[in-house]
Formats: sequence, C-alpha cells, structure tokens
Amino acid sequence: MAASFADVLESTREPGTSRFSAAGVADILGLQQDLAELAGVHRNTLRTHPESPRLQSALRDLMRVVSAAAAVQPDAQRAIFLVKNEPIPEFRHKSLLQLVQEGRTEDAIGYLESISTGFVG
Repeated sequence: MAASFADVLESTREPGTSRFSAAGVADILGLQQDLAELAGVHRNTLRTHPESPRLQSALRDLMRVVSAAAAVQPDAQRAIFLVKNEPIPEFRHKSLLQLVQEGRTEDAIGYLESISTGFVG
C-alpha cells in the first residue's frame, strides 16, 4: 500500500513538539549523511540542536518540495524519488533536491506546480 503524504509528514514530526525531526526527514529522504550539509549546519547540530532555526528552515523547505511533489505524484515514495533523483532539463538537469540545496525552493515548487497544471513536462 502506498504511503500518503499525510503519513510521511507525520513521520517527520518531532514527538511532543511542533518542529520537524531531522532524523525523521533524513529517514524518509534517505539523506542520513547529507542532511547537515544540505541544511548548512554542522553534523552535530542535527542531534544536539534540532531546534536550530537554520536547520528547521531547511527541513521546512524540503518538506514543502515533497508536498508539492506529492500533488504531482500521489504515491509518497515515488514523489520522494522524483525530488531526490529526477533530472529536470529546465534546471540544467539538476534534481529538485539540488535546487533546494542551492536555496531555490521557490523555483522547485513553481516547477512542480506548473507540472501539476500541465504547463511543463
């Protein structure tokens, strides 16, 4: 059975808080080694300061893109694959994850919204 985006989103919540769990996001995206680099924080920050504003902002951006991808591809695992791996010709064949890492979250979301309405792709 395919996981829904709501299930994926809930699995990324830090229990008892209103923030994202770095470990939860890393698990669903398979980014255990790369999440700190992507977020622009020291690797220990993931464990010792999960409330870091910079980290939480990066996690929010990642999940915004996953949410937009889920609108295009309702199967959560396929949506995550799309975010992580699909090269996008309009962005010099970079993945959506690479765009987020470059600080281009809005471009990634705009691209996904254009696909979902049939303008691109």
